[in-house]
Amino acid sequence: MAEPVPEPVTSAALPLYLRVAAALRDDLTQRRIAPGSRLPSERHLAHRYHVNRQTVRSALQLLRDDRLVVTDRRGTFAAGAEHEQPVPAPAPPRRSFPGGPRAAEALVRAALAWEAPPASLAGRLSLAPGEPTLVHRHTVLTPSGASLQRSVSWFSRPALAEIPQLARYRRSAERYRQQPDLRLLYHWMHQAGLRTTHRESVGVPQEPDGHSQERAAVGAPRLSVHRVVSDQHGHALEVTDIDVAARTGSWTYEFSG
Repeated sequence: MAEPVPEPVTSAALPLYLRVAAALRDDLTQRRIAPGSRLPSERHLAHRYHVNRQTVRSALQLLRDDRLVVTDRRGTFAAGAEHEQPVPAPAPPRRSFPGGPRAAEALVRAALAWEAPPASLAGRLSLAPGEPTLVHRHTVLTPSGASLQRSVSWFSRPALAEIPQLARYRRSAERYRQQPDLRLLYHWMHQAGLRTTHRESVGVPQEPDGHSQERAAVGAPRLSVHRVVSDQHGHALEVTDIDVAARTGSWTYEFSG
């Protein structure tokens, strides 16, 4: 039977890697990919779904976490009988760092740096005054280049110590200045055995003079969001400040314990 040609992954409802994972999960659970059979290569899947290979890798990692596929030196295979688990009920989409699905799909600019946080945050991040840490800056732009959403995230000493995927950026942020991919950050926290609490405070910022043109471009007013993500011991893992255009963006408040 000829293999159906997948549609390009273009819906704006979810980040690309979640939609690729959902398409492959459907093929696996419906047995269109037989248990024990080898999945197409990353290159083939990237071409099939019109995405890049990093997106495919992130999707396959989610399927490995759900024990639907296994990977060894030969490639990635649909889980056979010895690996099969009862098919779970559909779960809510995983949250995407730093600003939700919209930020994952729009025109973005992101960069990492290694610098000291504001003095008011040092203690909250378990840092000595003036001690540098990893900082992530993320901007979502309109096609004309106006700012829809800006965020800056500071990571704590416990976060860099406990989360292996984050610790690899320690002291080497210069290597990752262009478009670092931290969308799976909260998934990484879960993998590290951290039970997180997300506390978000939403307010209306005071715009300094000179921003009227930008406000007109994106449709003022704007909202500010202050997020603190803490582990089960009450240690802060991440502190993020987000500025979002209220009329052009959307925000979903949620938390987990």
